[in-house]
Amino acid sequence: MTWLLALILLPLLGAVAVALLRKDDRLATTTAFAVSVVELVLILPLWLSYDPGGDRLQQVSSMEWIPAFGVHVSFGIDGIALLMIAVIALLVPIVIALLRSTDKLPEGKDTGGLLSLILLQQALTIAVFAATDVFLFYVLFEIMLIPMYFLIGGYGGPKRQYAAVKFFLYSFLGGLIMLASAIGAYSLAADELGQGTFDWATLVQVVSEAPLETQIWIFLGFFLAFAIKAPLVPFHTWLPDAASQAPVGVTVLLVGVLDKVGTFGFLRYSLPMTPDASAELAPLVLVLAVVGVIYGSMLAAGQTDMKRFVAYVSIAHFGFIALGIFAFTQQSVAGSATYMLNHSLATGMLILVLGIIATRGGDTRIDAYGGMAKVTPVLAAMLLIAGLSALSLPGTNSFISEFLVLLGAFDTRPVFAIVATVGMVLAAAYILWLYQRIMTGPVRGDALLGASPGPGTVEAPATGARKTIRDLGGKEIAALAPLVVLIIGLGFYPKPVLDTVNPSVEQTITAVQER
Repeated sequence: MTWLLALILLPLLGAVAVALLRKDDRLATTTAFAVSVVELVLILPLWLSYDPGGDRLQQVSSMEWIPAFGVHVSFGIDGIALLMIAVIALLVPIVIALLRSTDKLPEGKDTGGLLSLILLQQALTIAVFAATDVFLFYVLFEIMLIPMYFLIGGYGGPKRQYAAVKFFLYSFLGGLIMLASAIGAYSLAADELGQGTFDWATLVQVVSEAPLETQIWIFLGFFLAFAIKAPLVPFHTWLPDAASQAPVGVTVLLVGVLDKVGTFGFLRYSLPMTPDASAELAPLVLVLAVVGVIYGSMLAAGQTDMKRFVAYVSIAHFGFIALGIFAFTQQSVAGSATYMLNHSLATGMLILVLGIIATRGGDTRIDAYGGMAKVTPVLAAMLLIAGLSALSLPGTNSFISEFLVLLGAFDTRPVFAIVATVGMVLAAAYILWLYQRIMTGPVRGDALLGASPGPGTVEAPATGARKTIRDLGGKEIAALAPLVVLIIGLGFYPKPVLDTVNPSVEQTITAVQER
């Protein structure tokens, strides 16, 4: 039993326990939170036992699953996977702690059912990042869609069924195409070695030596699945619908972690397995990346709904991540790997804060609010910190990632880097516009009307009516505090994260640079 296996099994067992306790919301919530906290504590020995200068894959375990086809249940992590496992372990207890502040469940739905699905989603997502058998990765890639489908379709907004089906069909179709490429890689290994295998390390050696035409076909199958999951433009259309209809906590996991499976897949599978095809098709991917940066930024600026706003912000950020990956420099890929973590922290906090505002105000429309900083100064401060991180202000965690992406990309792809820089200017515009509309100016909006004066009220200058909305309480501040600490701490001292990912990044891009 490795620490990694414990991290996979604990939330899985916790999901079963919470499902059995679903009749008692309080007990189910306490149990789910306790499991998620223990899971977070287990990250510490996993992190401390990881040696950046050691083997590429660590915490390795394997057992036969389908011997006739060389399929194994195999797990292992590199530095990039470790970051993503750590961030989901951090976000889940925060999501559970803020559940009552961010979401009102549909009538007839119980909290226990929601929490059991969240824990199941956590277990499957960690397993996806840790899988080292390509067939196992595919199976988990598809299975993890199931709890997310029920989380969106069962606990989301009025159009939840449409959003859930759209999300599932997009990702499921991409997975099927990836399976075709995985089978192609298996057949190639059978021809070269006399026996087929789905072992990741073996397929990297075999497929990377295949002719360019063969690599291109294998690359395209994996790329389409990962581009949908990331998502890159034009495969992005499922995300705004899913993000706007999912519960707030589920949106945090969807945008903050689940979508990273796509960009992680580029780094784990596309570049090492098909280096020639990756280099050949890089200009096409880079075009999609910078289009995503500009397109996502422009549409974010035009949104009136908070959750759709965050979805388009994320599309722009995923464009930056893809740009760094396919620029093929140590700096740009390291920037992308850390961007995956920092985007999860910044966007996760942004979604949670906006979710608290929408739940207390009863409206997700941005123009339903105004002047809230006068009423809720702590909530305003939290939104400002999350927003500044999302626009990559120097001194916040996202800055070093975006800087490394652009700096590294400029060395090999200067035109794409210059165009993407426009996205930084647009980010400042749409983030500050959001904050200005919600938090500054006179107190306004029907969502803020209060019936009587009391703590947290302010006179509206024009009408004399009293505007009321509750500021963050102690428990909510405590839940958000780890994100604030990491956003500021990694902004000034990103070395621990960079030291963790750099060896994996160097090994990932070496094969492409040598071509």
